[in-house]
Amino acid sequence: MKVQEIMTSKVETISPTNTAKEAARKMHDLHIGSLPVLDGDQLVGILTDRDICVRVTATGRDAAMTLVKEVMGTGVETCFEDQDINDAAKLMIDRHIRRLVVLNRDNGISGFLSIDNMARKSHELASTVLEATIPIH
Repeated sequence: MKVQEIMTSKVETISPTNTAKEAARKMHDLHIGSLPVLDGDQLVGILTDRDICVRVTATGRDAAMTLVKEVMGTGVETCFEDQDINDAAKLMIDRHIRRLVVLNRDNGISGFLSIDNMARKSHELASTVLEATIPIH
């Protein structure tokens, strides 16, 4: 099975010059937990609800004055839409992450792959990825 068969095709994004408050509102309104960050058409980062919580709210920063580029993650893990889903799952397990930005072979964003997408096709695969990505404290 290929990634493109189970990924979410409609990807919401945000600009690095938007504020964390704008990003949080967008996540809230769309019921999503992360946004790829695009500068023009270039993928430059990813912002999660956890980034906003830990890097803005918990540190007392003003979300309306904090830019996305100040708190986003820059190490964005990606896979290709024509990759086998098991390869994508292995990447998620190896990197201890729960979501991947999906690219086409021209390096344009074509989708988003999460554990939820995997669970719709294989509870076993999703369970394996989830178990491997649970942080140990």
